[in-house]
Amino acid sequence: MASKLRGIKLKSRKTTEGMASVKMPAPKTVTIPMSMHIGKPVTPIVKVGSEVKVGTLIAEDTNNLSAPIYSSVSGKVTKLTDLTTSNGSVVQMVVIESDGEMTVDENIRKPEINSKEDLITAIKNSGMVGLGGAGFPTYAKFTSDKPVETLIINGAECEPYITSDTATMVEKSDDIKIAIESIVKYFNVKEVILGIEKGSDEAQKKMEEIAASVSGMTVKVLPSLYPQGGEKVLIYHTTGKVVPNGALPIDVGCVVINCSTMAGIGNFIKTGMPLVERCITVDGASVKEPKIVVAPVGTPLKDVFDFCGGFKEEPFSVLYGGPMMGVAVPDLSAPVLKQTNAVLALTEKETTVPKETNCIRCGTCVTNCPFGITAPAITKAYKNKDAEAAIKAGAELCMLCGCCSYNCPANRPLVQTNKLAKELVREYKAKEANK
Repeated sequence: MASKLRGIKLKSRKTTEGMASVKMPAPKTVTIPMSMHIGKPVTPIVKVGSEVKVGTLIAEDTNNLSAPIYSSVSGKVTKLTDLTTSNGSVVQMVVIESDGEMTVDENIRKPEINSKEDLITAIKNSGMVGLGGAGFPTYAKFTSDKPVETLIINGAECEPYITSDTATMVEKSDDIKIAIESIVKYFNVKEVILGIEKGSDEAQKKMEEIAASVSGMTVKVLPSLYPQGGEKVLIYHTTGKVVPNGALPIDVGCVVINCSTMAGIGNFIKTGMPLVERCITVDGASVKEPKIVVAPVGTPLKDVFDFCGGFKEEPFSVLYGGPMMGVAVPDLSAPVLKQTNAVLALTEKETTVPKETNCIRCGTCVTNCPFGITAPAITKAYKNKDAEAAIKAGAELCMLCGCCSYNCPANRPLVQTNKLAKELVREYKAKEANK
C-alpha cells in the first residue's frame, strides 16, 4: 500500500497568511438563502415586516439533511423572494435591512448538554454545516448507529489563497477545544487526530497545546500537497484506512470535521450563538487590500470587497472558494454563505486557460489523481451517455479536486466532464431505483 495518495504541488499564493482576522461592520442589508446545506431548502418562518435580531431563528430545519437558519443582523425583514444561486438553481431568500445595532436575540442561551443526544441536538440547533465548503449538516455525521472510533479534524488548508481555517485555529483554539472535549466525552471517542499541513507553524502550536490536554489526541503534520484536505485523502494520510467507493467515513469508524466547523460548535456550546457569521479569505490580484474578514452570513460580496478597499482593476472572475474547487459567482450581489471560506477576485491573467487540444493519451491525469481514476474513460462514457461505463471508470469516486485538469498538457476540461458524468450516474441510479 502506498504511504501517501498522489496529488500535486501548487503555488500557495497565500498573501493573507499570518494576518489576524478583521470583523467588518454590519452591512445595510443581508440576503440569506434558504439553502446553504446539501439537503432540501428550509422554509422561512418570518414575514415581510418581521423584526429580527442577531441569532433570531428565521427558517426551521424540517427536512432530512438540512439545517436551521438564523438572522445574522438585527433589523427588519423587507423581502421574501427568489435567488438564482451560483450553480443555477433558484432558492427562496430572506432579505433583512440592518438597523446597524447588531442587537443579540434575548433568547440566545447556551445549551444544556448531559448526553450524546443532547449534543447532537445542540449541533443541529447551531445551524452548523461543513465550513470547508461542502455544506453537509454536521449533526448528521453523528446520527449513525456505528461507533465513532476516530475523530479527524481537518486543518489541511490545501487550496491556494485560502487562510481562513488557519486563522481560526490560531484565534479560536479555545472553542475548538470545547468541541473536541464534548465530542470525546459523549461519543466515547478514543482517538482524535488533527491533520494540518506543514508550514502552519502558529496554528500547529495552538493545536498541539490542545492535544497536550486532551487524552488520545495527536496533531499530524502533513506534506503541503493538494488535495490534502479531501476527506478520503485525509483519512488515509492520518489513519491509513481506506474508505471504499460508495461508503462513508463512519463505515471505517471515522468522522471528519473541518476545524472552523469545530470552532463554531464550541462557540455554540459556550454561548448559544448559532452560525451567523463566517471567517473568509478575501484575496486575488484584483483586490486592493487582501484580508481575512469576519462577515455576517448574507453580506453582499460587493460590501466585502469594498471593506477590502475595492478593486485595483475590474476582476475577470469572482469565485466562492479556491481556484481549484471554487464556484464562479454571477455578480457581486451574491451573498456570503454559511459554507463560504473564501471569495477571490481574479484577473484575466490568473484565470486564462490555454486553448484545448486533442488528448495525447499521456496518462498525466491518471498519475496525478489521488485515486488513480482514468479521466478519459469517464469522458468517453459521458459522451456516449453510458452511465454504467462511467461507474466502471470511477466517476462516483471522483471528488472533483481538479488535479487531472490542472496538469493536462492538452488542457482538456476533465474535471468539468467528470462532474457532468457524476450527474449522469445519479440520474441513472434514480431511474433504476424507481423501476
